[in-house]
Amino acid sequence: MSLNRSDAILKYIVEYFIKKAEPVGSQTLIDEYKLPYSSATIRNEMFALEKMGLIEKTHSSSGRVPSAKGYRYYCEKLRDGKVTDEFKNQIQAVLEEKTKSIDEIIKTSCEMLSHMTNLVTVVMGPDEKEEKLANVQMIQISDNSITAIFVTDKGYVENKTFIVPENINAKEIVDCVNLLNDRLKGTPVIDLVDKMEALKPILSEYVISHDVIYKAMLEAFVRFASDRLSLYGREELFNHEEYKNDVDKLERIFKLLGNNEILKTVGNEAKNDDKGKILKIGDIEGNPDVSVISAKVDMGNEGETSISLLGPTRIDYDQAISALEYIAKALSDYFNGQNKGGKSDA
Repeated sequence: MSLNRSDAILKYIVEYFIKKAEPVGSQTLIDEYKLPYSSATIRNEMFALEKMGLIEKTHSSSGRVPSAKGYRYYCEKLRDGKVTDEFKNQIQAVLEEKTKSIDEIIKTSCEMLSHMTNLVTVVMGPDEKEEKLANVQMIQISDNSITAIFVTDKGYVENKTFIVPENINAKEIVDCVNLLNDRLKGTPVIDLVDKMEALKPILSEYVISHDVIYKAMLEAFVRFASDRLSLYGREELFNHEEYKNDVDKLERIFKLLGNNEILKTVGNEAKNDDKGKILKIGDIEGNPDVSVISAKVDMGNEGETSISLLGPTRIDYDQAISALEYIAKALSDYFNGQNKGGKSDA
């Protein structure tokens, strides 16, 4: 990549700060990158970059750090966009395991992504407005406990284990399952809770201990309709200096990770974007030091989903964006029957 002097200096500032978590001065740049410029020349360039809002001065040092605008410029113009062969091979190995289910493929890929980038990976579940209940099953796992399993037409599975009273018998369980399948099969997930409320009087006619089953089912349906996210790698956040030294920052990002509505909004933005990619740096719902990178995944007949990486603003954007783009492309090819190990568009 051939860069002019200003862009090269900004690239070095961003990459040094990402690596060292320390403000960068002119002499540091000369020593670290063997630049053929004088300190005065580099200081002039840094002053110009600061006026452009691409870097900023910290209160505690004469060095500079990238601004949110500077990070974005780096992501759009200066990063190398490379994915290691090792990572590519690991992902392709997962995709070649024919015995893995869709959920297992996504889970394993996202765990690898989190481990490589030290970021949290967030995966959007299917759209509850377009997904319908396909089947309800009940499995007795002990003398007094039963697991109810719900499956949608998109392959999403939810289960709920509950304790049943001694006076409930096998026939009542069979009647309950038949009733639920007859009345709820084909119901959009988003309407399940309301439909279940309407079924309560009818359920009481079939099952003596209907309150136990009704409450268990209702809880599962509420979760079924709302929890459409999977998070991987939350423990990776402890590897970042920002969170080792600042408990308040750590609490804020974990609070953000617990807000499904915000995470779903970000994921949907990627799904609806023309390029299927979203980059947000800083100021994520009142969190000035959090970044999110999202990419759309085309799952063929299963619809669309999105994968997001979330962490502090000081992350290795080149590595994170390139790896996420590669996974999104590889998974899209796989789910559309084109498992050719396609290259990243980075």
